[in-house]
Amino acid sequence: GIDGLRVGMGTGSVATAQEVKACGRAQLSAVFNCVQLAEQYDVPVIADGGITSTGAALKAMAMGASCVMMGSLLAGVTESPGEYYFEGGMRLKKYHGIMSSKSAPSAVVSGVSGAVVDKGSIHSYLPYLNQSMRHGLQDMGIPNFTELWKRLLDGSLRFEMRTTSAQKEGKVHDLHSFTTKLYSDSR
Repeated sequence: GIDGLRVGMGTGSVATAQEVKACGRAQLSAVFNCVQLAEQYDVPVIADGGITSTGAALKAMAMGASCVMMGSLLAGVTESPGEYYFEGGMRLKKYHGIMSSKSAPSAVVSGVSGAVVDKGSIHSYLPYLNQSMRHGLQDMGIPNFTELWKRLLDGSLRFEMRTTSAQKEGKVHDLHSFTTKLYSDSR
């Protein structure tokens, strides 16, 4: 048997597998379809790739993922490996994919290197991620992930397609300028 399935070929923020290998699929449908089979054998599914925010993590969990990989989300924390540097007045950290030329110089390169914004300590960032997930469940009227998965499997969890206009309305809009601070950091 297997202990779990990791789903997400080429959907990560630093992945180019879909371009290089012509292989890959939309992450949420891949997770959903794998969960349909894995659930029959009580095998957990890990969503790996495309988790750009807690909203993306919630969507993956709503599709049945048992957990999510958060590579780029956690890459900017103090405790993650990488060198900090300043560019354009911002503190950035070097970040590269496992299949980039820096990580796998002898393999077929299917990833890139880049930089992520400093997010401070994991001790400040993790409570923000946790609370965001709780708020997302609360807004859905669902008390916990067990209930979320139960509703997915019994068909009572409802998903809606959103138009481009609805997606625009769901983000900050109609301001001349704004600043975003994801969480309060006491540094």
